[in-house]
Amino acid sequence: MATLSLAVDASLAIPESEIVERFVRASGAGGQNVNKVSTAVELRFDVAGSPSLPEPVRARLLARRDRRLTEAGVLVIDAQRFRTQERNRCDARERLVAFLRTGLVVPKARVATKPSYGSRMRRLEEKKGRAQIKRGRSQRNWE
Repeated sequence: MATLSLAVDASLAIPESEIVERFVRASGAGGQNVNKVSTAVELRFDVAGSPSLPEPVRARLLARRDRRLTEAGVLVIDAQRFRTQERNRCDARERLVAFLRTGLVVPKARVATKPSYGSRMRRLEEKKGRAQIKRGRSQRNWE
């Protein structure tokens, strides 16, 4: 029997065993349904300890300043947008996949550049002009 997994893209799939889901009561309006049924989903995924994630992807995900990441490197997603447990479960998994896809994107390396000779000269001329204006204000022209 094949193990179930959550496909992120062609090169990355997360096994079901690494995803922890807990069903809790949703907060907010909704009447009796909200008070009785545990439809909200709390999905947890250990980014720091997952053997499925390649090291560069893990480093990029942990470097993000995401409030859903705990100090221990566990991603916690709360899904309670919908009235049914199954739709909230799908929503939480879609948000997990979206989060993991952001780690797959390699940021473009910044290339250091220098200002051109012309732009340096224009800047200096602007500074000289501004200084001339200010010098003109400070002289006693009203005598």
